[in-house]
Amino acid sequence: MANRRVEEAVDRLSRLREAGPGPATAAALRKALGDRVGLVVAKAAKVALELDAREVVPELVEAFGRMFEDAVERDPQCWAKNAIAKALTAMDYRESEPYLRGARHIQMEPVWGGQEDSATTLRGICLLGLVTCSDVRRETIFRALVDAMADASRDVRAEAARAVAEMGGDEAPLLLRLKARVGDRELPVVGQVFDCLLQLEGARGVEFLAEFLHSGSDDVASEAALALGSSRMPEAVEALERAWEMTRDPELRFTVARAISALRLERGLEFLLGIVKKGRAQDARAALEALSLHRESEEIWRRVEAAVAEAGTGVQAEFRNLRVKRG
Repeated sequence: MANRRVEEAVDRLSRLREAGPGPATAAALRKALGDRVGLVVAKAAKVALELDAREVVPELVEAFGRMFEDAVERDPQCWAKNAIAKALTAMDYRESEPYLRGARHIQMEPVWGGQEDSATTLRGICLLGLVTCSDVRRETIFRALVDAMADASRDVRAEAARAVAEMGGDEAPLLLRLKARVGDRELPVVGQVFDCLLQLEGARGVEFLAEFLHSGSDDVASEAALALGSSRMPEAVEALERAWEMTRDPELRFTVARAISALRLERGLEFLLGIVKKGRAQDARAALEALSLHRESEEIWRRVEAAVAEAGTGVQAEFRNLRVKRG
């Protein structure tokens, strides 16, 4: 009977989308947000977000706080808290208390063989919401972000790096540089830190990331190369070219070549075409694979074909194989 009531409540909320905004819709959302069942509250928050029903923000905030009470039973997997936090951030709610609470929340739930924290998504959402708040001091926000950059969850650490970048100012790049120096056991976090540093520091960030191309593990060097390749910054081409010349590792060279190609800058294209014309067969193969990112550009592909024509028979054979593979 209880399950049927929840299903009916969720179905009624779904139909509110058709009714659209208005007093009756707001009243129905307020009633649903007061429900004791997290699934119903989650659905109400999602519909409120879709309809941009900002008139129910006070009820969203109240429901958010209530979902921390007996949280595992009332709001398993943090469905309601996640939905409310997303709605509040999208509706430009700028009071810090809910975000600070959500950013600290850990919710251990039973899983096969033990327990698992189900609040990682919530912490990430709330960190990004917190940086928009003006009712709290910057150092309070940075304290929360420093803690989050050491969170047990990879995803939270990555979101913390994004939130630090959103804060800007003098402190943000310094904190990200420290995190880059200390490192992280998960490469996606390292990559996010590198991306954020480039976003904040521009050419100075390129110089910093270039150090990681030449020192440390090949995996970290690859993350630095990929971050530089996504930056579209002219300074990145020179750094990547130097990395190509200084390494003989074929996998890292392949990553560097793809990063140079991804920059879509003339200097980088000329560098790769030069490798096709004059490089060893293995290097030319990496350059050709990297240049295949531009296959849809007739102009660039004609230049690739012209470079292959000037190369040796081994490179020409690699190009034929590439065309066969790519169709």
